[in-house]
Amino acid sequence: MTSTDVVRARQHSVGDLLHRTAQRYPDKLAVVAGDLRVTYAEFDAAVNRTAHALADRGLGKGDRLALLSHNSWQYAVLAFATAKLGVVLVPVNFMLGPDEIAFILRHSGAAGMVTEDALAETADKALAAAGVQGGVRGWIGLSGAAPSAGWEDVDTWWRTGDDSAPEVAVADDDPLRLMYTSGTESRPKGVMLSSRSLISQYVSCVIDGGMSAEDVEVHALPMYHCAQLDCFFSVDVYLGATSIILPAPDPAAILATVARERVTKLFCPPTVWISLLRHPDFDTTDLSSLRKGYYGASPMPVEVLRELQRRLPDVQLWNFYGQTEMSPLATILRPHEQLERAGSAGRAALNVETRLVDDHGNPVPPGEVGEIVHRSPHAALGYYQDEAKTAEAFAGGWFHSGDLGVMTADGYLSVVDRKKDMIKTGGENVASREIEEAVYALDGVAEVAVFGISHPYWVEAVTAVVVPKPGATITAEDVHAHTRDRLAGYKRPKYVVVADALPKNPSGKILKRQLREQHAGLAQQDTSAAG
Repeated sequence: MTSTDVVRARQHSVGDLLHRTAQRYPDKLAVVAGDLRVTYAEFDAAVNRTAHALADRGLGKGDRLALLSHNSWQYAVLAFATAKLGVVLVPVNFMLGPDEIAFILRHSGAAGMVTEDALAETADKALAAAGVQGGVRGWIGLSGAAPSAGWEDVDTWWRTGDDSAPEVAVADDDPLRLMYTSGTESRPKGVMLSSRSLISQYVSCVIDGGMSAEDVEVHALPMYHCAQLDCFFSVDVYLGATSIILPAPDPAAILATVARERVTKLFCPPTVWISLLRHPDFDTTDLSSLRKGYYGASPMPVEVLRELQRRLPDVQLWNFYGQTEMSPLATILRPHEQLERAGSAGRAALNVETRLVDDHGNPVPPGEVGEIVHRSPHAALGYYQDEAKTAEAFAGGWFHSGDLGVMTADGYLSVVDRKKDMIKTGGENVASREIEEAVYALDGVAEVAVFGISHPYWVEAVTAVVVPKPGATITAEDVHAHTRDRLAGYKRPKYVVVADALPKNPSGKILKRQLREQHAGLAQQDTSAAG
């Protein structure tokens, strides 16, 4: 039997990473957030003080702490303070309403909650709806407002107190994060991530993503999502890179920050890259320091990829594909592959094995559509308090992503669609991604979303919502004429709507469910049943 001392000597948890980086680079700039600039030694001390403050308030290993906030210095501190204690952090989407947050509080059994001042009213309503009384109540005063009754200022936790490292044994597969999925089809599921899941994923990001301690990175996408928190911010801490935290992905703020801080590295989903390209300051801002660009969350339109490479010729690009249950990285398309493999999600990352299977779990041959499944230490421990969903997702010893894809003989993956987004029209399957790529090739298109709506004749009708570039004029007939020569008849959009914008969540993903609901009546308005 391994002794306790040996186990402790071998510990390598997420909470240990910051301390070890602070030992290597104590005086290096770790985090910039607003006017605050802290070194790694200062960051580590702040995290230790916060961990002791949480422990003094009764939180211990295995307890859950909900965190409802935009990106901030305090968010970064709490991410590592909870990890050092073995407390399970429950990041909450700040776009949710009180009832949705109440479900997460009840389901997770949260023993406390930390909220940003601007969201305190929502937090109070959620706590009341969940019937949660007592426990830790932390207040992040981003606007300078004094804490409401029953809440205490988080800044007192990290500014003063014991800055020694808490001595807590955290095993490789002790859960440290409970990430709630977006819940597009039902109630959100709580994805359990451990140090083994996360650190294995960090290593894949570092090696295949070309990351280093010399990076200076902007973190503007929500840290409640594991893409920004765990593909980028936590990896930067692991390496000893410098992180610039922004509260939101405002294009003007991102551009100004890149110029001011000499940023070398930036992650954005395609929608945010598009917003940067369209911003009037793009061509007049000094972006010469930028060397590495990353995209993910949704496929990058090939036309936008070409524009990025033309307007940022010195920036290498990586495509990260995955899902929360993979911590979240699964496959990577590397810089030298961007144009020759445009539209591909790349190959399995360093610590991942990826294949495609049919509905019975059997591998499908190259060139055929199948469900994307993975086997990797990145994979989650399962879904919290949901053995049935866990068994379904991990059937056959593989994590089933719910995405459909096609793979080449040499392992390059193309994501066809979500299973639920595949359009079944007139007895044929249509992938929305293929239609979107065709529409993006029309001059003047800024963004497009393709989805299916219920139709009395076609069962589902292919529908496209198109957003023109600033100053461009596009009509529905323009889109119909453009796709007539490029797509088979059954693939062409039956309905085209020109709009000012597409609905998105804070991670930049286009909300197709909302679009389906918004445009569900188009078929009923159609005077021709055959479309």
